This record gives sequence, structure tokens and C-alpha cells, in this order.
Amino acid sequence: MASLLPHRFLFRQSLAVRREVKLPRGGKQLLGLTAKHRLPDLGELDDAVPFGDLRVAWNEQGLGISVEVRGKKRPLACDRRDPAVSDGLQLWIDTRNTQNIHRASRFCHQFVVMPRGGGVNRNEAMIEPVLIARAKEPTPLAAPADLSVAATVARDGYLLEAWLSAKALHGYDPEAQPRLGFYYLLRDGELGTQTPAVGEEFPFAFDPSLWVTLELTK
Repeated sequence: MASLLPHRFLFRQSLAVRREVKLPRGGKQLLGLTAKHRLPDLGELDDAVPFGDLRVAWNEQGLGISVEVRGKKRPLACDRRDPAVSDGLQLWIDTRNTQNIHRASRFCHQFVVMPRGGGVNRNEAMIEPVLIARAKEPTPLAAPADLSVAATVARDGYLLEAWLSAKALHGYDPEAQPRLGFYYLLRDGELGTQTPAVGEEFPFAFDPSLWVTLELTK
């Protein structure tokens, strides 16, 4: 039976995230995260080749997440009305890291982040909070002013940066709760999908017990 399961499913991942005081930044880049902020990818355990470079940093004011995608040959396909089939990043965050529940609590959040699809002409980066399906209790949705997003699009890919302020994350308290439940789905119509552990055959979209842990280190 174990051979039918992804190898990454067989153990709990706990990933260290560095603190960066000067976030978000001003200037050309919202975050400017470097290689020291990169999350390790264990996809090779399941013969999965990553196409996105995911980086995360935190401070008391919020959480910064960026992803760089390279290797594309086709134009981006981003539709804010249907993120389930769009190029971009979906994020799940549990500010209590409660990994013994199978339905999202009020401390669980979901965000859709895309390099295109926002703005009047639908050609700007966008970030949007969404309700988690089958949640056992509602989560306050973040106000637009508490979220920031930026993207740089190239011929072969893009850099997508998102800042989730503490106000956008109900229950965010790094001092008292230095561990976050976390999951992501990076989707590309050309390159496929990328996750930190199990794929879409598992119900990670609403089951926090499947999420990995981020350790907010100093």
C-alpha cells in the first residue's frame, strides 16, 4: 500500500523560514528575496522536477512569498474568474498549524496569486483571498489594502511576489505561534503543477492535516 503513496506523504515536512526586517521593500521589487530564502523542494523523492523557485520570508508585520518560473514557451493564461485552470500560485496558510483537523478552521486562509489577470485591462498582477471549501468555520477575508502583489513577466516565465500583511492573516502571531501550516499549488498550463508534497489526488485544498509546517526562525 505504501508504494502507492507519494514518498513525501510518508513524513511531516518542517521548513525553516528566515526573518527579514525590511519587508516589504520599496523600489522596483516588492520583496527581492534571495537564494537564502528558498524553500527546499523534495519533489525528486517522487521523480517530480520543479519548474518554480519558491521563496518565503517573514517579519512581525507579515509574510512574503515569491515564485520564479522559467522554461515557458507559451504566453501566460490567467483568468481571475477561474483560478483553478489559470497560470499562477494558490496558497493555504494556517496561523495555528493545527495538523490534526481535516476541515479548515477560522485560522486557515487561502489566496490566489497570478502574474496577470488584475487591473482594468487584466494585464496586471493580482492577489485575492478566497473562502476555503468545506471549512468548518468562516475565516475573515483580507481587505485589499492588506495585500500587495507584483510581477515581472519575461518571454520564458515570470517572477511573482506577494506580501500578506499580519492584518490579512487572522491569528498571525509569530512570537506566540512561530509555526504556520502551509501549502501551495503552482499551476502552469504548459509546465504542469508543483506542490510541496501530495498532488491534487489528495484533498489538500480543504484538509490542513496534509499541509507542511513553516518554522518562523530568527
